[in-house]
Amino acid sequence: MKSNKKKSNKKKSHIPFRLNLLFFTVFLLFAALILRLGYLQIVQGEEFETQVQRTETTLATGTVPRGEIYDSQYRKLVGNNPLQAITYTRGKGVSAKEMASLAKKVAKYIAMPHTTQLEIDEKFDLSKRDLQDFWIALNEAKLNNRLSKKELASTGSEFYQKQISYVTNEDIQFTDEEKEAAAIFKRMNGAYALSTINIKSENVTDEEVAKVSENLLSLPGVDTGTDWVRTYPQGNMLESILGSVTTESKGLPENKVATYLAKGYARNDRVGSSDLELEYEQVLSGSKSKAATETNQKGDIVNSVQSYVGKKGDNLVLTIDMNFQKIVEDIAYQSLAQNRQGLNDRVYVIASDPNTGEIMAMTGQKVNPKTGDIEDHALGTINTAYVMGSTVKPATVLAGYMDGALTLNDNTLVDEPLKFPGSNTISSVFNRGGSIALNDITAIERSSNVYMSKIAMRMGGQFSYIPGLNLKIDGDEVIKKLRGYYGQFGLGLKTGIDLPNEGIGFVGEDITGVQPLFFSFGQYDTYTPIQMNQYVSTIANGGKRIAPRIVDEIRGTDEKGNLGAIETQLESNILNTVNVGKTEFSRAQEGMYQVVNGANGSARTAFVGAEYVAGGKTGTAEAPYDGPIESSKGSKVENRTFIGYAPFDNPEIAVTVVVPYLPLLNTSRENTVIARQVLDAYFRVGAYKNLDSKDVAEE
Repeated sequence: MKSNKKKSNKKKSHIPFRLNLLFFTVFLLFAALILRLGYLQIVQGEEFETQVQRTETTLATGTVPRGEIYDSQYRKLVGNNPLQAITYTRGKGVSAKEMASLAKKVAKYIAMPHTTQLEIDEKFDLSKRDLQDFWIALNEAKLNNRLSKKELASTGSEFYQKQISYVTNEDIQFTDEEKEAAAIFKRMNGAYALSTINIKSENVTDEEVAKVSENLLSLPGVDTGTDWVRTYPQGNMLESILGSVTTESKGLPENKVATYLAKGYARNDRVGSSDLELEYEQVLSGSKSKAATETNQKGDIVNSVQSYVGKKGDNLVLTIDMNFQKIVEDIAYQSLAQNRQGLNDRVYVIASDPNTGEIMAMTGQKVNPKTGDIEDHALGTINTAYVMGSTVKPATVLAGYMDGALTLNDNTLVDEPLKFPGSNTISSVFNRGGSIALNDITAIERSSNVYMSKIAMRMGGQFSYIPGLNLKIDGDEVIKKLRGYYGQFGLGLKTGIDLPNEGIGFVGEDITGVQPLFFSFGQYDTYTPIQMNQYVSTIANGGKRIAPRIVDEIRGTDEKGNLGAIETQLESNILNTVNVGKTEFSRAQEGMYQVVNGANGSARTAFVGAEYVAGGKTGTAEAPYDGPIESSKGSKVENRTFIGYAPFDNPEIAVTVVVPYLPLLNTSRENTVIARQVLDAYFRVGAYKNLDSKDVAEE
C-alpha cells in the first residue's frame, strides 16, 4: 500500500513542475519581446521614422526658349510664341500603373484632344497599341491571369508581346474621359526619370491652368508652366535655309542620341534638325533651368525648388537683308513663272559681298512636280550641282598661267576647229570654220572653247595641233592638274559655308579620248551654285578664297526679352589665296570686263545702259537631264549660267545665276536678265530706282 501511494504522489508533483517551467519560459519570451519593442519604439523609434519618411534630393532640368533669328537689319525671321502648358516631371522609379492612375486624375481637369485608330485609319493621335498600353498599366494583374504559366515565365519584350495578345477589343472600349486619360498617359510615359515634358501646350485655357494649380498636391509631378512654338513672321522666306526643330515627342535624332546625351540633353529635348537651326544648335539651345527635386522612397516627387531659371538661347543675326532677299526671290520667281522652257523647273540666284564672304541674298525657286506650284528651294544653292559650262573659262586661263602653259609673253593662240580621230569636233560658237588669233583677254570675252582646249593640251605637253592626228596627252594627269587649280577658287571643294550637308558636285572618273579638252571649258564636272559664287568672289577680290557665311553676329537677349548686346562678331575666314601673279590675275578680270562691256561680249546686250560697271562671264553647257521627271532622265538639256561682280574697279557685290534644264538650242537669256535685275536692285537704279525699302518690307 505504501509503495503505491508514493508512486501516486510522485506523479502528481511532476506535472505542475512542467507547467510552471512552460509558463516561466513563455513569460521570459514575452518579457524579452516587450523589452525589444520598447527599445525599438523608445530608443530607435525616431531613427526608424526618419528612415520611413526619408526623401532624396536630385537635380532636374527644364527646357528654355530657343534663341531667335534676325536679318541684318534686326528684323525677326524666326521667333517664339509663348504658350501656357501643363507639365509633368517623372519621378524616379514611378511605375506605369502609378502614371496611368495619375493620368485619370489629370483628365478630370483638362481637355486632351485625341483621335484613336479605332475611329480613323490615318492621322490619329492614339494608336490601338497606345490604348492597349494604357489598359495594361491599369489592369496588369487581371491580364496576367489570362496567361499560362509558361507564358508568365517569359521576360522582356517577349513577355510584353504575350500580354498585348491577350488584350481584347472589348477591353479598350473606353469612354471619352478614359481616352483623354490614355492620351495624357502616352505623353507622360514618354518622359524619362526627372525630365520634364509637356502634357498639353496647345490651346491650354486659363480655367485648365487654375484647376490643375488648385489640385497640385494630389497630382505628384504635375505642374503648370510655359512653353514655346517657333513662328515665322516673314512667312516662307528662306524656309529651306532657316531649318526646323524636332518635336518634343520625337526628341533627339536617333543617329545623334549619344552625342547629345553627353552634352547634357534629355531624350525628349527639341533640337535643330536641319540647316541653320542644326548648324547653330549650341548657340540657339540656351541653358536649361535647374530645380532641386525631392522624391520619397516610392520615387514620387514631393517638392521642387528652382535653383536656376535657365537662360534663353542666344540669337542669330544674319548677313541677309530681308528686303533685298525679298526682291531677289521675286526676280527668280517671276523669271521661272513667265519664262520657263522645256524641262526647266528651277532657278538659283546668290548675291554676296566678295570681300567678306557675307551672303546678301540667296534663293532657289523650284516647281513642285505634284502641285505645279513654285516653292522655295534656297537649299538647292548648296546641295544641287550642275554642269556650268563656259563660266569656268577665267579659271582655266589662270590655271594656264599657274601651270606655265601660258606666260605674259606667250598667251596668243589660234582659235580653229579641233578634230581628233574618234571624237566630235571642238569649235567655238563664233568660229565654226576659220582661224582667229586670240589672247587670254579676247578668249574670255568671246568665250573660246578652242583657246581653253589648247591650254589643256599645253598642260599635257602638246604645244601644237595637226588636224587628224591623235591627241598626245595624259588625260588623267591634265584633269588632275586642272582640278587642283580650280580648287584654289573653290570649284569641286566644300566652300565652308555655315550650313550643314553642303554638296561638292559630281567628279567624273571615266576619262577617255578628248575629255580633258571638254573639261577645260566646263563640260564635265558639276558644281553647286554656292561654289560658283565663291569662285567669282575670289576673282572679284583679287584672289582670296573666303568661306561664305550667313550668320554675322550672335547676340543675347535683354531684360525686356528683345535683342540684346552683341556677344560674338563672326569674322571672315580666308581659306587660301590663289597662287598667281597680280598682272596675270588682272588679265582674267579684264576678260570678264569685256564679256559685259566689250563689243563681242556675250553679256553686253543685257547690261547696255547700266548705271554701274560690271564684269562677268556667261555659260552654256550641254548636259544630261537629272530632274524629277523619270521618263526624261538622261535626255540632253542646256544649262545657262552667269557669274559677275560690280562695280568692276571696287567690287561690292558678286552675283551667280543658274538656270538649268533648258532645251537644246534655246533662246533663253534669263541668266543675264536675272543678273542685271539683281544688280540694278542692289544699286537702286533702273526699275528699282524709286523703290522704298519700307515698301518692300510691307509687301
